Amino acid sequence: MASADSPTAIRRRSAISRALRAITSPYYRYRHAKVLHSLRVGLAMIVSILATTGIDIPHGVWASVTLLVVIGGLQHHGNIRKKAAERAAGTLLGASIGLLLIVQQNLLGSLPLTYLLMSVFAAICAWFAIGSSGYIGLLTAITMCIVAGHGDNQIDVGLWRTLNVLIGIVIALAFSFALPLYATYSWRYGIATNLRECARIYTRLLEGAPIGEEEQVKRFLQINRRLVQLRSLMPSVAKEVDVPQARLEEIQRLHRSVLSSLELLATGPLMHADVVARAAYAGQSGAEVRAVRTILLATARGLRFGRATRPGIPAAPPLAQTHGGAALGLPPDLQGPYWLGQRLAEQVDRLRALLLETEPNWNIERQPRALLNA
Repeated sequence: MASADSPTAIRRRSAISRALRAITSPYYRYRHAKVLHSLRVGLAMIVSILATTGIDIPHGVWASVTLLVVIGGLQHHGNIRKKAAERAAGTLLGASIGLLLIVQQNLLGSLPLTYLLMSVFAAICAWFAIGSSGYIGLLTAITMCIVAGHGDNQIDVGLWRTLNVLIGIVIALAFSFALPLYATYSWRYGIATNLRECARIYTRLLEGAPIGEEEQVKRFLQINRRLVQLRSLMPSVAKEVDVPQARLEEIQRLHRSVLSSLELLATGPLMHADVVARAAYAGQSGAEVRAVRTILLATARGLRFGRATRPGIPAAPPLAQTHGGAALGLPPDLQGPYWLGQRLAEQVDRLRALLLETEPNWNIERQPRALLNA
């Protein structure tokens, strides 16, 4: 038997510690979201099998089918609340229609009438499937066929299938809220990654070597791709943190404005200027422009950690005044970059302020609130 300080025991404790950290830490859940979702669905499948086939409930396979339909493709807590409810409603409605079709078939005995009614119901469901109630309409039609077959199922078969559908829904909803994967964290970490990338590019603009065209295209393509992914998360984020989606849209718009300004700077004369010209640009622009990198990195840290123990988002100083709309001491080809740098500093500070307003809602699992306005 291994002692408490043996290498085997130490490795075991380390593995347990890593597993607990992955489960309890939002960042680790974000990093391992696919694994956690797969484990959740796999465990739910085992439970559905044991709850039906394990105790010999007829047609138990439909409980597993329902389970996969309800949560198989749902990952984030925000869309689970809405989509799982819609899918459950559609499944229940379809089971009820299927039972009614079986009853009328047993009473009237007319298969052509049953086929006609099923086709009518399918057409109605298809009408609603293209729109805001798409999941409900689609699953109503699918469950109707599961329960009723082509109208030739017996009433006891329909009832057993309905029971299995209900069992599948209950198991699915129970596991939907086990170890929830919040879209808010994916949104936060995605923005943080983008801001860090923007800070690196901005540093290269002012201090580093020029960025080649191929590298530049690759970097901005990655940031833009991540920005598009963030937009798809916003409906779920709005539900999770109780922030109006219009506010998230404004953050998204400012984020894109920052990226656009940075891209214009990166493709302009500043990127190809020599060391002396860059130093002149930085000296003429003022502290607020030179502080853009610091603000971007501090904002990214605030989004990443969301805790008072981490550095917060600093307040940007007021923008410098120019003389007649031009910067004295700069050559004409750097006047445009000078103006863009001023606008970029404004946009970064407005983005910082908007994120600071929504900060109390970030830590949705009631972790300590971040005090970012240091």
